[in-house]
Amino acid sequence: MEPSYKYLWVLNQMLMTTLSTTSTYFSTRGRVSQYLPQSSESMVAYFMHKLAHETEASDVYTDMENGFDDFLVIDARSHDSFTREHIPGAINIPHKLMNLESTAFLPKDKMMVVYCDGIGCNASTKGALKLASLGFIVKEMLGGLEWWKYDGYVTEKGPLSSNPLVVCGC
Repeated sequence: MEPSYKYLWVLNQMLMTTLSTTSTYFSTRGRVSQYLPQSSESMVAYFMHKLAHETEASDVYTDMENGFDDFLVIDARSHDSFTREHIPGAINIPHKLMNLESTAFLPKDKMMVVYCDGIGCNASTKGALKLASLGFIVKEMLGGLEWWKYDGYVTEKGPLSSNPLVVCGC
């Protein structure tokens, strides 16, 4: 069923109202500068919001190397994927199995840094959501295992998976 033109017009009006209250919209500009934040305060708030919820491989690695122990690294992929390869020191709790019982051993006073395979996988997002809903302080590690390796950091490797059909670690 095709959406009606009236529906699309109403949707566009709602979007434009939202844009006018959160940014400056210029229909005559190019795509990059078409939407501008209204203030430096809104930009600071946006980037602080991102940094409060995300981290990246080099920050995790550097803190691990420098002995910071105020976080745990959680691999939200399947057990087979974790067995094949993972970040040293990571704890494997597949996001599909996360619940009160499976996370009861995790300390609530430490941050959980959750990762998965990489940008094509959302197991870390699902795991971070579940851990946050269980009352944990959580950050998602951008790029996952893929960017960890891209940055040149070592991984721990185990035997190949017993299931040759495992392709995605989610």
